[in-house]
Amino acid sequence: MTAITRRSVMTLFSVPTDLHSHRVRVVLFEKDIVVEIEDVDPNALPAEVLEVNPSKTMPTLVDRELVLYDSRVICEYLDERFPHPPLMPIDPLSRAQARLALYHIENDWYPLAHLLETAGEKKRTEARKQLREHLSNSAAIFGAKPFLFSEEFSMIDVTIAPLLWRLPKYGVDLPPKAKAINEYAERIFSRDGFSASLTELEREMR
Repeated sequence: MTAITRRSVMTLFSVPTDLHSHRVRVVLFEKDIVVEIEDVDPNALPAEVLEVNPSKTMPTLVDRELVLYDSRVICEYLDERFPHPPLMPIDPLSRAQARLALYHIENDWYPLAHLLETAGEKKRTEARKQLREHLSNSAAIFGAKPFLFSEEFSMIDVTIAPLLWRLPKYGVDLPPKAKAINEYAERIFSRDGFSASLTELEREMR
């Protein structure tokens, strides 16, 4: 057993500006989970994290002897360990549909956000255009119900909210036809759990 896994309190190693870290923090605060959050520099990870996380990625969750280091895996673990309020549907059909929606967000939209964070100007320009188009073409979905595909706040909202929060930073301006997205975003951003999840650096993004 390493020093990091002897901690008595669940610990999240988190990058203060990272989309994936933010996603996990939203789950933690929405569920009011007791946790220690340690901000880290992704380019200089603590030795104790490197010892237990072979992928060298953030975020990393340590819960006694358990170490998790993929944001979706962490979120699902937290939802199952702390089931109230549930963030995934109970019935298999709705659960599968939610997972499919998460798949599209993670594989279609998150990679564009990554390019906007890391790529050169030419690729960022194209990624900005694609993200704007993807979101604009989905505007009707955001306005159909109080939350995405649901009457209740869910893991889908957890996943999309940190990306929407970063749109000003990314230079993505939505067209008038996407008004429903802005209205949806304000509903999410006004939640106590989301507000508490923000780091000081993330608050400065808006």
